[in-house]
Amino acid sequence: MKVSLFGTCLVDMMKADIGIATVELLEHLGCEIDYPEGQICCGQATYNSGYLGETIPAMKKMIDTFQDSEYVVSPSGSCTYMLHEYPHIFKDDPIYGPKAKAFAEKSYELTQFIVEVLGIEDVGATFNEKVTYHPSCHMTRLLGVKEAPLTLLSNVKGLEFTELPGKEQCCGFGGTFSVKMGQISEKIVDEKVDHVKETGAQVLTGGDYACLMNIKGRLERLGVPIKVMHIAQILNSR
Repeated sequence: MKVSLFGTCLVDMMKADIGIATVELLEHLGCEIDYPEGQICCGQATYNSGYLGETIPAMKKMIDTFQDSEYVVSPSGSCTYMLHEYPHIFKDDPIYGPKAKAFAEKSYELTQFIVEVLGIEDVGATFNEKVTYHPSCHMTRLLGVKEAPLTLLSNVKGLEFTELPGKEQCCGFGGTFSVKMGQISEKIVDEKVDHVKETGAQVLTGGDYACLMNIKGRLERLGVPIKVMHIAQILNSR
């Protein structure tokens, strides 16, 4: 099965190891991976800030870049959801409307793709630590990916899972929200950090690095020795 990796801005610029783990994991599961070099930002940050006109060229570039891909997989539920917004945004465009619909239909978040498309629930990973999972807002509430990551984590050998109290609560990142409303964002992430500490977990994981980056930054500033890892990195552990 041929898969095109949509790496996302954060992974590309700040956490290439998540992209590497994603590629290695999918190759381990029998996929052939390519990385279309024309890919850019999905446009979520500017779109959510109200700059639709300025975002349209970026979205068209993404659609054209992945036009020939069989499947598009990303280690980000949030960015994947943005691709699923494209059909709505281009609904009145006679050219990009159909293209956007086709793009969305073949685009998947990583764990969603593994469970729903590949039909795999055990990736053969081993990870001997106590782990808790943060379900990011866009991935769960908008994209609707809730069970796939938990199913995969439950089958990781040696992993002790503990549920995160208040798991449905936002981490306070919200893209540009954390910049525009810094003090409010800090109070929200402090509550999330308190819940993570309650679990007694050694590792916090999730499917969106933006959220994990926000929580990780606060953990480090508060001196809390809990590791933060993207779920791709745990599922790629052997």
